[in-house]
Amino acid sequence: MDHDAGGHETTAGQGPLQPQQPGFDARLLRSVSELRSFSRRTFLIGAGASTALAADMLITRRVQSQRRSTQILAVGDDFAEAYHPHASWILFPGYKTSWEEAQWILNSLRGALRQRGQLAAVGYSNLELHIDQVTAAVVLHIRAHQLERLYFYGHSFGGMVATQVAARLRELHGVHVDLVLLDSTPFNRSDVLDQSWFEGVVFLYERGFRVPTVLRGGYELGERVVHKNERSWQQIVDQTLEQLSPIAPSSELIQSESAYIYHYDAKRFVEQLGPTRMAFIGNPRDETVNYQTARDKWTRTFPQNMASTEHTTEGALPAHASPQWNPFVYRPIVEALQNELFPLPVGGGRALVY
Repeated sequence: MDHDAGGHETTAGQGPLQPQQPGFDARLLRSVSELRSFSRRTFLIGAGASTALAADMLITRRVQSQRRSTQILAVGDDFAEAYHPHASWILFPGYKTSWEEAQWILNSLRGALRQRGQLAAVGYSNLELHIDQVTAAVVLHIRAHQLERLYFYGHSFGGMVATQVAARLRELHGVHVDLVLLDSTPFNRSDVLDQSWFEGVVFLYERGFRVPTVLRGGYELGERVVHKNERSWQQIVDQTLEQLSPIAPSSELIQSESAYIYHYDAKRFVEQLGPTRMAFIGNPRDETVNYQTARDKWTRTFPQNMASTEHTTEGALPAHASPQWNPFVYRPIVEALQNELFPLPVGGGRALVY
C-alpha cells in the first residue's frame, strides 16, 4: 500500500481509495450540483437577513440610547400651530405607557385637543422616573416654543405627575398651568384596586433589585388575563407584546413608577396650584382604579381648583384610562370641557373646523 502526496492510500496504478457504498459517486456529484445551484441564492437571502437584523439592532440601540433621558415628544399639527402658536396640551402618560403609545393617545384625541393648543407628550427616561427631569424638560419646551397657555392631560398615574409638575412650575418658575385634566387618576395608592404588585415590585426596587424583562413578560400577560373583562383578547395580546418590545418602557422605569404611586401624597400640593383649574373624568366600571373614591378625594382636597367631575367615560373598553382605544368616547368629553372652562372668543368658531 502506497500513499500519495496528500496522504491518501493508493494501490499500484490507481487513484485514492473510494468509499465502498454503492452509488457514492453519483450522490456526491448530485450534491455538488445542488450546492452550486442554491448557494448563491442562499447566500443572498442570508446576507439580506443579516443586513436587516444589523440595521434593526442599530436602530434599536439608537432608540434605547435616546430614551435614557426625559424628552418632550411633539406631535405636529398645522392647524394648531397656525391658530394656537403659544398654547399647548402636554400629555403625561400613564403607568407602563411607551413613547409610541403616548403619541398614539395624542393622535386619537387630535381633533379635540388642537382646538385649544398644540400637541406634545412627556417621554419618561428609561433609566428611572425623576420629577426634576420631567419639570426641566417641560420648562425647556415652554421656552423653546414661547408658550403662554398650558393644558396638562394626566393619563392615569400621569395625573399625579401632572399635578406635581404644575405645582413646581408655579413655585420655581412662575409658570401658570391653565388646566390639569385627570383621566382616571388615583389620588393615592389606596385607590388602586389591585395592590398586590406594590408589595413585590416596590419592595424589590427600593432594595436595588431590577426585575428582568423575561420575568416581566409573564407578569404582564398574567395581569391582563386577570382583568380579562376589561379588554378583548386582541388588546391583551397587543398590550403584552408592546411591553416586551426592545423599545418598551424598561423594568427600571416601571418599578420607579410603581414606587412613585406607592408614596404619592397629593395633599402636599394643596394651595400650590394657584388658579389652575382641574377636571376629573373616569369610568364607574373601572376595575383598575376606584373611580368613586379617587374622584371624591381629588374634589375634597382641591375644592378651589376642581372645576368639573361630571363627565364619565362609560362605554369605553378597557374602562380605565383608554382614549387611544376609545377616541369616540373621549373626544366629545374633551371638547365639552374645553368649551365649558375655556370658551373661545366671539369669532373663534373657526377653531372647530377640521
